[in-house]
Amino acid sequence: MPTRFAVSVALPFAIAVSTAFAADTSEPPTAPAKSAKPAAADLTQARALIAKKDWNAAIAELQRVARAQPGSADVHNLLGYSYRNAGQIDKAFDEYAIALKLDPKHKGALEYVGVAYLLDHKPEKAKESLAALKTICGENCEEYQDLAKAIAAYKP
Repeated sequence: MPTRFAVSVALPFAIAVSTAFAADTSEPPTAPAKSAKPAAADLTQARALIAKKDWNAAIAELQRVARAQPGSADVHNLLGYSYRNAGQIDKAFDEYAIALKLDPKHKGALEYVGVAYLLDHKPEKAKESLAALKTICGENCEEYQDLAKAIAAYKP
């Protein structure tokens, strides 16, 4: 398990360096929220905790929001992201699965589940997520490019 922990710390950090915040939305932040998505204010505290890398507090806050709005793919994606960064890969996979069930084209969830597959030493599954992103948004979208870089940097 120490190897998985080391990888779970190093790989997400390498990927996160290029982005200012977690890719939690399937729409631009300025787009009006759909009824199944939480209002931006609902995730403000969670995003602040994620920015501080306070994974346990972020998880607690996101669980609170998820209880209030269980149909939000964004919330479940951020829960997966936080669990993954807290070293709880199985729970991360559970949350990504929920996010993708709610929104099969959720670019952030597809990117992050791909990274989780790399942490779980399943690069072929990560490439499936990459292919899905290519279909949804092409090779020029940020999520595709970030996952492609992670796959290229993957060392078993």
